[in-house]
Amino acid sequence: MKPAALRPIAVATFIAVLAGFFAPPVLGEEWRSSLYPEKWDPSVTDAEGRFLHDFSYAGYRNGAAIPQVKGRTFDVKRSGADAMGVKDSTAAFQSAVDEAAKSGGGVVLVPAGTYRIDGVLEVRGSKVVLRGEGAGKSKLRFTRAEGMDGKAHLTIAGEIRHGSQTPLAEDAKARSCSAVLESAGGLKAGDEVAVGMVNSEEFRTDHGMKDYWAFSSGKWRPLFRRTVTAVDARKKTVSFDVPLRYGLKTRWAAALCAETGQIRECGIEKIGVSNAAAYKAAWKTNQVAVIELSGCADCWVSEVESFASEAADAKGAHLLSCGIRVRDSKRITISRCSMSKPGHRGGGGNGYLFEIRTSNEVLTADCIGLNGRHNFIQNWDFGCSGCVWLRVRSSGSIAFLNVKIPIGLPAASEYHHALAMANLVDSCVIEDGWNAVNRGSESSGAGHTATQCVFWNSTGKGIIQSRQFGWGYVIGTGPDLKVFTGIEGNRAAGTEPEDFAEGLGKGADLTPKSLYEDQHSRRRK
Repeated sequence: MKPAALRPIAVATFIAVLAGFFAPPVLGEEWRSSLYPEKWDPSVTDAEGRFLHDFSYAGYRNGAAIPQVKGRTFDVKRSGADAMGVKDSTAAFQSAVDEAAKSGGGVVLVPAGTYRIDGVLEVRGSKVVLRGEGAGKSKLRFTRAEGMDGKAHLTIAGEIRHGSQTPLAEDAKARSCSAVLESAGGLKAGDEVAVGMVNSEEFRTDHGMKDYWAFSSGKWRPLFRRTVTAVDARKKTVSFDVPLRYGLKTRWAAALCAETGQIRECGIEKIGVSNAAAYKAAWKTNQVAVIELSGCADCWVSEVESFASEAADAKGAHLLSCGIRVRDSKRITISRCSMSKPGHRGGGGNGYLFEIRTSNEVLTADCIGLNGRHNFIQNWDFGCSGCVWLRVRSSGSIAFLNVKIPIGLPAASEYHHALAMANLVDSCVIEDGWNAVNRGSESSGAGHTATQCVFWNSTGKGIIQSRQFGWGYVIGTGPDLKVFTGIEGNRAAGTEPEDFAEGLGKGADLTPKSLYEDQHSRRRK
């Protein structure tokens, strides 16, 4: 299998060149993607039907800066927390968090020190910010391993609730900011809604996945979490704050419903975290995150770093198995964080450092993932869309067969499960790999993992595999990065046409350097 840069130019691409749709970039000369001209707007589509989504909505409040929250302060030491780490500080921390929540919000201050947390911490009220004095100064050392499977040691969690469904009256198009319903009665501007479809036989067949995606067969899946901006009851049309990322067909039982229960305006800042246990004990756990945001909107994690555990026989591990996990959420920013060295890097959902599940418009910016199994990953079921990884670095990923035996080959950051839609890897350093492929029967029938996703201005010495359902895009790469887009082999089954690749090896001269930041600037004008 050859890198895309070495394969013969596809017939359609050759014709496009002759017709002048785009001129191949010349090394040393500034160039723009043919899909992103100077006068780009979200409607731009080329002759082959290819286009770039507007990714600028990702992040806290659709790309706003993380706020510098002030107000009432709740010092964990005043609640009895031990900064020397001798006694358990779980109750003291939880007391400060609960008091802040009951007061309508505030800053839970974590003074410098290393705090032993033998239990778990939960933030269940909006506007609560947990803030330390720096990741190297304010440290939380979580010790519990037993009974933690699928859970997290520090959780910000709402309780998502869905109302009754209103079917779409017409097929909705990708990039549209509206949908026509069978009835728009009862909806108003400001309502929080989810738009989705049923994982039906028709849906699976239309995607060549008749024998896969059985994990949620027959169930309605919320794909796009949105805020209603306008309602035209006469035309039965509802408008949204963020474009739909994929076409939705009425034959897939596409529908809209109210979505409530999100926790809002919460953050975790300037804190060090560790939850690693003895190495063999870590392998008896599964999918234990150190931080999880679940059912959140407009929340953030900033300047949080993992550190080496003090547990005996931890072998230098920072984490039990997983780092920061986001699920069932929207408009989240994860910035300037570093997660490293999970003890458990085997199968079953372990070794994931930055994980996104069933969430929309998540911005992961200026973060580092080191020595995980999958450092940056989208995972489990449908509903990951509009997410952006900006200037992240993925390095040293490796998979283990069991507690003693590494497989020996680099693993990769990747789209891991069930058709992640319209996401962006932007200006990232990939020293290991990043995959967007058909995983077939892996992970309970993950099948096609990505569609309409973009790799923009990628560098590093790793590998990109872009074999996406429908169109996928690799635009501008560094000279040492290998790119594979071929439609041969199991991991490319059903991914025709071959993904669009442009400017391979010439990313240094690509303009703009960041697609997300340029789109964000355009939208804010």
